[in-house]
Amino acid sequence: MLALLLVLSATPVAPAFAQDADIVDTAVAAGDFNTLVTAVQLAGLVEALKGEGPFTVFAPTDEAFAKLPPDVLQAALDDPEGLLTQVLLYHVVAGKVMSSDLSDGLEVATLQGESVKFTLSDGAAMVNDANIIAADIEASNGVIHVIDTVILPPSIVAAAAAAEEAAEPVATPAPAEELADIVDTAVAAGSFNTLVAAVQAAGLVDALRGPGPFTVFAPTDDAFAKLPAGTIDALLADPTGDLTQILLYHVVPGKVMSTDLSDGLEATTLQGGAVVFTLADGAARVNDANIIAADIEASNGVIHVIDSVILPPAAEGEPAVEATPTPAEEPPALLPVTGGESGGGLNALLAAGLILLAVAGFAFAWRRRLA
Repeated sequence: MLALLLVLSATPVAPAFAQDADIVDTAVAAGDFNTLVTAVQLAGLVEALKGEGPFTVFAPTDEAFAKLPPDVLQAALDDPEGLLTQVLLYHVVAGKVMSSDLSDGLEVATLQGESVKFTLSDGAAMVNDANIIAADIEASNGVIHVIDTVILPPSIVAAAAAAEEAAEPVATPAPAEELADIVDTAVAAGSFNTLVAAVQAAGLVDALRGPGPFTVFAPTDDAFAKLPAGTIDALLADPTGDLTQILLYHVVPGKVMSTDLSDGLEATTLQGGAVVFTLADGAARVNDANIIAADIEASNGVIHVIDSVILPPAAEGEPAVEATPTPAEEPPALLPVTGGESGGGLNALLAAGLILLAVAGFAFAWRRRLA
C-alpha cells in the first residue's frame, strides 16, 4: 500500500487547488476535463456535484473520452437525461474514498446503482478497466481520482452488445435443395441413358416417381453395353415382358443404404426374385455386379450404381425349386409383375415333369435370344 501511495503521489497531476473549491470547479480549473465538464453540464448534474457530498469522482481526462468510438460518445451526448446521466453517475461514489482506503478486489456501489471494482497490482491501481493515473485530488466536497478510460455500467455494456448483435444481419441458411425423384436423378446424372430409355419403354416412369421408397441398382450405359449385341433391341421390342421383369429385378422395396448391407444378405426384388450381396475387401457386390457408387439419395429412395446388368434367376436358366411355383407377392400399384398359376388335375409326378420341361424350354429360348 505504501508503494502504491508513493506511485500515485508521484504521478504528474493538475496543479494543486485550494481545497475550498468544489469538485466541479476543481475539474474546470484543471483544464484536462473539458469533455467531462461539458457532459456534466448537459446532464444537469452541476448543482448536484457542487452539493454538500462528500463525493468521490473518478474523472476521465479528455484523452479518455477521445478513446470512445465517436458514435458512442455522440449517442450519450444526444441522450443527456438518460444514457449520459447513467454513465456520469457511474463515475461517482458516495463518501470520500481516498487511495489509502482501496484494497484489491474491493467493490463499491456508485450513484448509478451498479458497483465498480478495484484492482491493486505491482504498485498500480485500477477501477474496472481504467487506470487511476492520479489520486487524492481533494476538493471542498470530496475527492477526485483521475482515470485514463471512461468506465461504463455493466448493464449498458450488455445492452449495447445485445443491440449490436441484433443489428448484425443474420445469415439465413439457404433452404436445402429438394432432392429429385429416382427417375429425374438418373436423367440428371447423364450416365444412365440406356436405363432411362428402358424404364420409359417399359412404362415404369410413373411407378418409379411414386412415393416409394425404392432402392434401385442402376446399371450404367457401359454396363448395358456389356450385353451381347442385339440384346437391348430385343428387350425393347417386348417392353412389357422380359424388359419389365429385368428392370423390376433391379429394384428393391424400401430404402436400403450401404450401411444396411451384410455379406450373404438376400433381398427380394419387385420382380419377385432375390438378389444376394457379397462384401469382401472393402468392396460390395449385388449378384455378379460390382456396386461402384452407393447411397445416391433421391426424394423417394436411393440409387446404387452397378457395373453390370443383373438378370433374374429364371432368365439365367435356373429352374424353380418347387414343383408348383407360388405366385409372386403383388407388387406396388403401377408396377406390372407377371405371376405363375398353379396347375391341377394331374398327378404330382406328371405335373413336375411338365413344369421342368416348360422351364427348360423357356431357358433355352431365352439363351437363344441373348445369343
